[in-house]
Amino acid sequence: MNKPRRILGASSQRDLKVERIRATIDSVPAGQVATYGQIASEAGLPGRARMVGRVLRELPAGSGLAWHRVMGAGGKIALDPEGQAWKLQVTQLKAEGVEFKGPGRVDLKRFGWRPD
Repeated sequence: MNKPRRILGASSQRDLKVERIRATIDSVPAGQVATYGQIASEAGLPGRARMVGRVLRELPAGSGLAWHRVMGAGGKIALDPEGQAWKLQVTQLKAEGVEFKGPGRVDLKRFGWRPD
C-alpha cells in the first residue's frame, strides 16, 4: 500500500524556494559575482530573478549571506547609486578584489561566477 504524499502548503513551498536561492547565493565565491537571473536559474527557478531580489530585500540584518555578490543584468549594481547599500556593495566587492569597469558595473566575463 502506498503512503499518502504530504502536500506542502504555499508557505512551505515558498520557504523551500527561498532556501534554494539562499544556498545558491552562498555558493558564489568571494571575488566573483552572479546576476539575479543566474541565481534563479542555478537554484532551479529559471525566470524568477525578481524572486531573488525579494529574498535579498527580506534578509534579516546581519544574516551573513553575501548579498553583495548578486548583480543586475549585465553586471550592474541594481541598487540606488545614492544609497548606502550601493556604496556598501561597491566597498565589499572591491575588498574581495572585484574591479569595476564603470560606476557600479562589473565585467561579468572576468568576475562572473561559473559554477562547475
